[in-house]
Amino acid sequence: MDQSVAIQETLSEDENCIICFKHAAQCLLVVDDATESRLVGLVARYEAHAMFIFTHRRMAITGEDVTLDDIIPVSHNFAIVEGEGSKSLCSLQVLFLRLPFGSHTRLFLSEVNRSWSGKRPPPIVKDSSLLAFPNSQARGYGPPLTSVNTFMGDDTIHVSRVGVGMLALTLMCHRRGRGEENRDDLVRSSSYMVSNKAQMLAMPQFGLRDNLIRSELLKKEEQYIYIKNFRFFLGTYNVNGQPPKESLQPWLGFPSDPPDIYCVGFQELDLSKEAFFFSDTPKEQEWMKAVLEGLHQDAKYAFVKLIRLVGIMLLFYVKNEHAEHISEVEAESVGTGIMGRMGNKGAVAIRFRFHNSDICVVNSHLAAHVEEFERRNQDFRDICSRIMFRQKDPGLSPLTILKHDVILWLGDLNYRICELEVDEVKNLIAKKDFETLQKFDQLRRQIKEEAVFSGFVEGEIMFQPTYKYNTGSDQWDSSEKCRVPAWCDRILWKGKQIQQLHYQSHMTLKTSDHKPVSSLMEIGVRVVNEEKYKKTFEEIVRNLDKMENECIPSVSLSGREFQFNDVKFMQEQTKILTIYNDGQVPCQFEFIQKLDESTFCKPWLMISPHQGFLSVDIQLELYVNRSTATDLNSGRQQIEDILVLHLDRGKDYFISITGNYLPSCFGTSLQTLCHLREPIQDMPLETLQQLILMTSEEVSDPITEKPLDIPKEIWMMVDHLYRNASKQEDLFQQPGLRSEVGKIRDCLDTGTPDSLPGSNHSVAEALLLFLDALPEPVVCYSAYQQCLESCSNASQCKKVISSLPQCHKNVFNYLTAFLRELLKYSEYNQLDTSILATIFSAFLLRSSAKQEQAERKKTWDFLTHFLIPDHS
Repeated sequence: MDQSVAIQETLSEDENCIICFKHAAQCLLVVDDATESRLVGLVARYEAHAMFIFTHRRMAITGEDVTLDDIIPVSHNFAIVEGEGSKSLCSLQVLFLRLPFGSHTRLFLSEVNRSWSGKRPPPIVKDSSLLAFPNSQARGYGPPLTSVNTFMGDDTIHVSRVGVGMLALTLMCHRRGRGEENRDDLVRSSSYMVSNKAQMLAMPQFGLRDNLIRSELLKKEEQYIYIKNFRFFLGTYNVNGQPPKESLQPWLGFPSDPPDIYCVGFQELDLSKEAFFFSDTPKEQEWMKAVLEGLHQDAKYAFVKLIRLVGIMLLFYVKNEHAEHISEVEAESVGTGIMGRMGNKGAVAIRFRFHNSDICVVNSHLAAHVEEFERRNQDFRDICSRIMFRQKDPGLSPLTILKHDVILWLGDLNYRICELEVDEVKNLIAKKDFETLQKFDQLRRQIKEEAVFSGFVEGEIMFQPTYKYNTGSDQWDSSEKCRVPAWCDRILWKGKQIQQLHYQSHMTLKTSDHKPVSSLMEIGVRVVNEEKYKKTFEEIVRNLDKMENECIPSVSLSGREFQFNDVKFMQEQTKILTIYNDGQVPCQFEFIQKLDESTFCKPWLMISPHQGFLSVDIQLELYVNRSTATDLNSGRQQIEDILVLHLDRGKDYFISITGNYLPSCFGTSLQTLCHLREPIQDMPLETLQQLILMTSEEVSDPITEKPLDIPKEIWMMVDHLYRNASKQEDLFQQPGLRSEVGKIRDCLDTGTPDSLPGSNHSVAEALLLFLDALPEPVVCYSAYQQCLESCSNASQCKKVISSLPQCHKNVFNYLTAFLRELLKYSEYNQLDTSILATIFSAFLLRSSAKQEQAERKKTWDFLTHFLIPDHS
């Protein structure tokens, strides 16, 4: 067994020591014809390598089970050469180690060879050897190795067979007077926690056997885990773009006893255009300082993590004494605004491991307006599916929010009270009849219908709605809109061993038109009993020893051919491949790449999980986006792939993926679309593909039918918005519904029905999706640099546009004319030049490479010239 885990614990990281124990081997030390058991391992520190020799207990599980006995540097004189034995060396006073013959020893020797190979030409290693370690004066085994160097000429490893099932290795290396104090400098007590061993074993360098051990450890966690309660404070506050004006102590310092962990979320931290467009805001530091000053005064807290998406911010603090038990901290964010990108709505999330429990905290700001509850439901689903946390092992699939032991969700969820007039709501609030009022709460209704937050729990609400107040007071909204009060700000949870101790609002804080909300939860966290962990570990190892080499993997598959019919642009299709382990031994699988291919599947296919242990259900998710649509439209790519499923120590299985893609105007060039007078799906596939592959010179041939000035699909969407949405509030800022966008796509691709379905917001989002999917943007890539250079000069900007290909120039002029029309109704739609320039510059002027912040500002300046009538 590879016992690197125990040895690794004896090394520290505080001296920039790179822990590179990929292999450790158990061996026998030969002294005066007697043998003693040792562990030998290879350590790397910076560019240097050394062999570490340890005495050990029968089964070395932790660092406490091993003691450093000797260190052999791998120097530039180190060598491995062929040899028939070491009779000529026996007269010298040397140390001999015997290693078990087999693949593990060969692997260990290859790693030693690799560490040495950069120092001199690589040697030849036979399959059997005698390795002797030179005597150390500190150990009292005789004189220094000078006589050996005289005999061999260099430091040497001899390799030969010494007995059945054993390899003996003789190492000679030149070591000048190394004292014991140098050895002590290399070994320190480690802070490695037992609870992290399972994660460490998951790393690729530990191989299949230790992955199996890890898998079994996870299955038997209940044998060495106990539950310990900790208090979590969760807080959410929509601050309406205001700076901190008052102490947060009444909110954050409310519990009588200091919580163990604080998770504090804010929304609308900054409502300025600079924060929205460029993500910069000084208010991050202002509110962070206010939080730090507001934490409970009777404890010291360590700051762990901050993540912010425009105005959505989440802060994570832990009591100092618990900080060492926090690990695997990751943070992610996702925008659910228009196009699923804009960060005015969305979520930020932090995941971490506390002792042995995986916990995820989400702070979200969902879509606004009473009637948009379905959009809020979609935002929730998008956040759950799109936030992915990377794992330590890059070979493992990312973790989603729902794959955690405990999920804590807070934020301005924006669900409203419906079907009641404002006076009726206020009357029920005055009577404190919250039970009746909650019957009209959209979130409670949606949870009951299982449309959202399935499996989540919210505590009983015994406080009045937290929105909307006149800023600086406790008075309900008295503006012209006179918003109906609502419980917009909520805290929910999912998981076991969770008890809510309090759930309330804090009316004394008056900075915002919302009131902050807090929840104190007592959460049972899984803690490792180290003694029981050792016993479980040893039992698993013994059982694996019995099973090893007795059985080979055997599996059965639910299918080997998967057909995806009528695949559409941005419409996901999923099929399930079930792999059953019907053998007698745990089995590890992995999808591997084919010859001459860099990935194991095509870019339009996602496999989850793509490696792991059997039995398992594997999702085959087919999704065509902007990066893959163009090649599928043109016929350069087909929905065809062969997956290679590899079983460790077993055979490979081949799985066929086939399907048909329905061509779409999304992902088709402007040039091609201008030559399509019929809907794209009415065109014969061969004719369509020939047209897509035609060059610009060929399509401008006089024989070719005169093209349309602009694609009819752009005209349909813009005309719909011009006639129906000029006064639409939050146009191009409020997202549409994905189901409606899909219907709009089908309408454009098939030509039926004659009018576009869906809301104005859905049509607006479809237009942006269309522009984003163009293989060549409206302002061609070749003109992009000219746009940046001329952005400060309006006449130069017009010259750049006049030089574009005719169809690109027509589309640019048509779209900017439409945007100028929208600005005439800014009183109603709340649009201005800055908003439109920021949104549309990202789609009309795309860079072929990653766009820098300075470039974004220049594209904004460029487009602004065309939104001002005098410069149009």
